[in-house]
Amino acid sequence: MTDRDLLVPALTGVLVDVVWWLESCGDEEVDPDSAVKVMESVGGELLRLPSGQRERLVQVLAELAKAEEDPVRRDFLKSFPFAIGLVEDEDS
Repeated sequence: MTDRDLLVPALTGVLVDVVWWLESCGDEEVDPDSAVKVMESVGGELLRLPSGQRERLVQVLAELAKAEEDPVRRDFLKSFPFAIGLVEDEDS
């Protein structure tokens, strides 16, 4: 495994954690409009990736979900590709 191979899952996990945090914050923690803007920006950037890189990201998310012990985070990882617009079917 190369350093690059290790970087992709690490950054993917961090990205998911940030989006999860934004989604779970209360209005008193983060302005809801700001949270939505950030999440839309993340989704937009991910959708601009070339198709091969989007497919790799979906694969990494599935691998992270499979290895995740926390059932809540595992479910979030599984639903992330659909929620962010990377796949059209939630079961993909």
